[in-house]
Amino acid sequence: MPEPSLTPDRAATVRTMVADRAAAGQRLDRWLASVFPELSRSRVKALIEAGQASRDFAVTRDPSEPVREGSTYRLGVPAAAPAAPAAQTIPLTVLYEDPELIVIDKPAGLVVHPAPGNPEGTLVNALIAHCGQSLRGIGGEQRPGIVHRLDKDTSGVMVVAKTERAHQALAAAFARRDLERSYLALVWGVPAPAEGRIEAPIGRHPVDRKRMAVVPRGKPAATRWRMLRAFGTAAALLECRLETGRTHQIRVHLAHLGHPLVGDLAYLRRLPAAARGLDPARRGALTGFPRQALHAAVLGFRHPVTGVALRFEAKLPADIAALLALLTDQPG
Repeated sequence: MPEPSLTPDRAATVRTMVADRAAAGQRLDRWLASVFPELSRSRVKALIEAGQASRDFAVTRDPSEPVREGSTYRLGVPAAAPAAPAAQTIPLTVLYEDPELIVIDKPAGLVVHPAPGNPEGTLVNALIAHCGQSLRGIGGEQRPGIVHRLDKDTSGVMVVAKTERAHQALAAAFARRDLERSYLALVWGVPAPAEGRIEAPIGRHPVDRKRMAVVPRGKPAATRWRMLRAFGTAAALLECRLETGRTHQIRVHLAHLGHPLVGDLAYLRRLPAAARGLDPARRGALTGFPRQALHAAVLGFRHPVTGVALRFEAKLPADIAALLALLTDQPG
């Protein structure tokens, strides 16, 4: 039971610590976050401001107050509140799961997070149902921690945090680019040379705000690519590796190179010249492909708690695999 001086709302545990000499003078929120690493500093700050912290049995609401040597500090940590998005039973392909995180192979067509245009039926809804009580809380809510996203129509590997500490560590790893990410992309035409690196800033399109574009004042972005296979002169399968993580980065960079993704209606506005040499069946299959032919094939990172190196692969989904099979016998 929490002490009477702490706010009782949903209180589950009270953590106690006596400040030593090394802690003296530090900001209270910074020190408590270092003492309890499973809580983010922003979460600790919010708890202090909500009246969940005390110094020598008197509530303190100032996250910036200096820590006093020898004082007894207590922090109440409420149980995670029910998630705002509803749990929905949606089939998931789980590649790995433990108490800290879950890795899934996201299908094309599944939106990651609820938004005005997609309030339900998302990956978040599915994870809340799948994980249940094993979601120990992100930011005070019983919800999964999304540290990176794939576009609705991009398939492949995603990692999602189940705890606050996993969320912090994974977010930091993505920010540092301390991980491996490899995508497979089917593009129009055959790039020359067969591999390269594009560095071009990405920002909102100056006219169409729903799209991104290479713009002079955009955020720095770099993508490495190499060709795995050419299908005549009509198309090629590329492996792309991200050095940065901008919205639509691979889609924008490949279109900027003159080799837009097959099926990417946002960045392919006319029939490519590469389509002219195709027979009607193959041309129709490529031009009628219902999504961008982009797949997150590999994701490697260190476990946010144990530090063990993890690496996951998701095989090509059936729709892209079928398209490649159709192209295989295409004459040059």
